[in-house]
Amino acid sequence: MSSIDDTLRGMIDIQGCLGCAIVDYTSGMLLGSLGAGVDLELAAAGNSEVVKAKLKTMDSLGISGSIEDILITLQDQLHIIRPSTSNEGLFLYLALDKKNANLALARRNLNDLESKLKRV
Repeated sequence: MSSIDDTLRGMIDIQGCLGCAIVDYTSGMLLGSLGAGVDLELAAAGNSEVVKAKLKTMDSLGISGSIEDILITLQDQLHIIRPSTSNEGLFLYLALDKKNANLALARRNLNDLESKLKRV
């Protein structure tokens, strides 16, 4: 089991990471963050709305199950939003420099880190 700080330290070490955060999407509040490549407080609030909208859309479509992750591809960056399976209402957020990141490895590492995050 890992704490929020341990999880963030693992996230910031992912190749190409510009910034990372753990967010309570019910409130949009940042629980912790590392990095300086992105305004993480603003990203937390905005991406909380993305998660809520996707959950609402899934409900409207009658799609059961959970979101594994949401990938947002920008010109120079990749953003991964990974809702926590063991911590209802939280998601891990990772902003990557597209030219320096390995997306498959980043997703794998984020999955491993999320699975070890202790219930908060």
